[in-house]
Amino acid sequence: MKSKFVFLLVGSLVAIGAMVLLSGSISERKEEKAILGETPSIQGTDQYRSDEWQKYYPRQYSSWSKTKESGTILDLLNEYPQLPILWAGYGFAKDYNAPRGHFYAVQSNTNSLRTGAPVDDKTGPMPTACWTCKSTDVGRLIEEEGELEFFTGKWAKYGTEIKNSIGCATCHDNETTELRINVPYVDRALKAAGLPTFEESTHQQKRSLVCATCHSEYYFKKTKWTDKAGNEKVAKVVTFPWDHGLNAEGMEQYYDEVGHTDFKNKISKAPILKTQHPGYEMYLTGIHGQKGVACADCHMPYTQEGSVKYSDHQLQNPLNTMDKSCMNCHRESEDKLRSIVHEKYLRKTQLHIIAMDNLAKAHLETAKAMEVGATDEELKAVRQDIRTGQWKWD
Repeated sequence: MKSKFVFLLVGSLVAIGAMVLLSGSISERKEEKAILGETPSIQGTDQYRSDEWQKYYPRQYSSWSKTKESGTILDLLNEYPQLPILWAGYGFAKDYNAPRGHFYAVQSNTNSLRTGAPVDDKTGPMPTACWTCKSTDVGRLIEEEGELEFFTGKWAKYGTEIKNSIGCATCHDNETTELRINVPYVDRALKAAGLPTFEESTHQQKRSLVCATCHSEYYFKKTKWTDKAGNEKVAKVVTFPWDHGLNAEGMEQYYDEVGHTDFKNKISKAPILKTQHPGYEMYLTGIHGQKGVACADCHMPYTQEGSVKYSDHQLQNPLNTMDKSCMNCHRESEDKLRSIVHEKYLRKTQLHIIAMDNLAKAHLETAKAMEVGATDEELKAVRQDIRTGQWKWD
């Protein structure tokens, strides 16, 4: 009888303890949900500092901070010796590294040989436009000074202003936290392509368009304008060549029609288009874009922590998070899908190197033809083929 009483007492205490813990857990979750339900109002220049968003979105901020883990500097000019030939006479022949995480955007831009070594705010090889995809401060400066003023002058002009790397304010409104684009050139490009503007787009489309702000092909369009004091100036405005579509042929057609050339190759004298990073164009014209999958679905997969579901802001290779990024749609095993992707990547790399080898030979052989007396007229078609071939390779 006594042992039965002890058993019941112990059982009751365990049950009460479990209920207390459960109650505490529920209370914590409710408090957590209440905090997450708050809409942050981050005013003034504080909104451009990602650490100011941390108190409202600690998980997103923590995962964004992990982009610093991709900090290895890989010299691609050393990796692929064909590149200095293909880009001879252009900044990329001096310095070209594999991309690092968003955490390093400002640092990588500042430390690049391509931006030179300006001694004041009026010297250096690059325009202010080279800051555009590197910092949350860009939206602030465009709002304060106007788009044309921002795109006028040398890169060093904003050396003391650009401090915050790509972060929360790049993609999110500081009052509503809704996705936003705060640079005007994206909507201009969408309209030119006959596509919905950002505001006209669905939420799913916006989850890719915020990426398109930077991960797109562009050039610096020279634009004459007059400031309030009557001074005539020339801005170099970031412009997407989407008037004839977002595929390689349509963008090349645009460049040919406006007579744009990024540089003349120092070896072959071919007029070269330096492709930037047309990730959005390749996505939109590829199978994932056609199926309505967003960039964020794969590169920022939803993550569950207790009762909280959020987007992982450690933007990275989806193969690192296959269970969340890939397996929601693909029905193969992870190993099988990884094997398929690996095989395709190896083949892409093989073709990439073959193309580089042949383009490098074309530049060198054109130079040899010039050496033995070939005229510009005789080499015109050859140089055009090099331009087209290098554009599509790049």
